[in-house]
This record gives sequence, structure tokens and C-alpha cells, in this order.
Amino acid sequence: MNTPARIGNWFYGIAIIVYGIQQLWYGNFRTVQLPAWQTYLPLLPAWAYLTGVGLIIAGAAIISGRKAREASLITGSIFLFLFLLVQIPYEIFGDPNSSLHLGVWTNALKGLALAGGAFVMAGSFAKKDSQQSPFFRLSEKFIPFGPLFFSITMISFGTAHFLYAEGVSTLVPSYFPDPVFWTYLAGVILIASGLAISLKIRRGAIAMLFSIALFLWVIFLHLPRAIKEPYTLRGNEVSSCFDALAFCGIAFVISLKTVKKDLADIFETHSR
Repeated sequence: MNTPARIGNWFYGIAIIVYGIQQLWYGNFRTVQLPAWQTYLPLLPAWAYLTGVGLIIAGAAIISGRKAREASLITGSIFLFLFLLVQIPYEIFGDPNSSLHLGVWTNALKGLALAGGAFVMAGSFAKKDSQQSPFFRLSEKFIPFGPLFFSITMISFGTAHFLYAEGVSTLVPSYFPDPVFWTYLAGVILIASGLAISLKIRRGAIAMLFSIALFLWVIFLHLPRAIKEPYTLRGNEVSSCFDALAFCGIAFVISLKTVKKDLADIFETHSR
């Protein structure tokens, strides 16, 4: 396996482990996994504990590299299943707010990005077993779509920065001047990066820069908020912090395939 990819695997795997720990801690699901309908599940804590353990095992596998491809494919398939058959129906038929508002899709889109990220992680691990089950053969077909799933979410989040600039700007740390400016700048970065990754425009170079930007957001934006409010809304700020860390890892792994070629082309063009 590509050694630099281990960094992205670690970031994504750590986030998955934290999600599992949160489910064990609260005996409940994050809204990224299941929307409000989860409250009607019989034996809700038992399901949360069971899947929480599963997330921890999957995250540990991705970090360790043992059965990591299989763990990534299972994780991606589950997130994609929940997005298609749980989150989308809820937003269309169950959410009291109009599904035409982009803001109500935030959690569903995070699930899509995590699904795409899992498929990206799967693609970073070598395929060892030639005689796989039908499930793995089917789920492997989604690996090429991992960057696209991730990009759809990034573009949507960037668009939300412009549609809901007043609300999003309240998330900018107080020591940053002109929070609306930083909100718009982040929106431009999200949209431009998502488009570049999905359209394969200098995908390697752009994804690498995007991963650096996301890591800075983790340090300066999400981590302080998670430390300040670790328990609010079942640890929502902690979840958001590790969402950003997972996204950072996803962008980093996406970049590795073509970053050297992109940088070589860029510098060669400028040297002429």
C-alpha cells in the first residue's frame, strides 16, 4: 500500500472510531447515520451499542491495515445504504422543514461524504483475495465514485456558505476579523475544490491543498469548539471536528494518485 496514504487512512479511521465511541457513550446514533426516525427503533440503545462496536472495529482495521479494504467497503456500503434508503426518504417525506432548503441536507450529505471517503480508503489498499463474495465484488464497483460522492458534499457545503452566510459566519472564531469574509472564502475553497476533484482538474494538486485547508480548519475552528462544548447535542461539536478530520484524510488520499504529475506539469509550464 502507498505509505503516504497511511496518513489519510489514520485520519479517516480515527474519525470512524470516535463515532463508534460516541454511540457507546450516548447509547444513541449520530444524526449523520440516522435522522429523527431513529427514536422509533425498538431497543435503540442495543442497536447503537452494536453498530458502535462495529464502527470501532472498522476504524481500527483501516488504521492497522488488516482487512482494511474489506472494512472500508463494508463501511462505505452501509453509509451509502443509509444515505439512499434512510436519509433521502426522511428529508423528502419526514423532515418538518422543506427539503428544498439545502441546510436540512447537512447530515445526509455528511453521510454521503463519509461513504465516498470509505470507498476512497478501500481504493488505497491492495486487493489480495481474488475469490471474493458477491457483496465485495459489488461494493468494489463504487470505488471509482468515492471522490465524486465526496465532491458533491463539498460543493453543497460551499454553496451553503453563501446561502446561509449570516449563520455560518457565527462559527468563525472571534479573533478572526470580518467573519463574513472568511465564510465566503471557505465557500469558494469548498466549491472550487469539489469541482476540481469531480472534474479531475489538477485533482492531485487541488486535493492536496484542500486537505491542508481542512486540517487548518480542524485546528483553528473545530477543535476549539469541540473542547468548549464537548457534550452539547450528544457531542455534536466533537462529531463535527472529526468529520472535518475525516474529510481531510479523504482529500489527502485522493490527492496522492496524481499530485506528483500535477505539480510537475505546473512547474514545467511555468518554466517555459
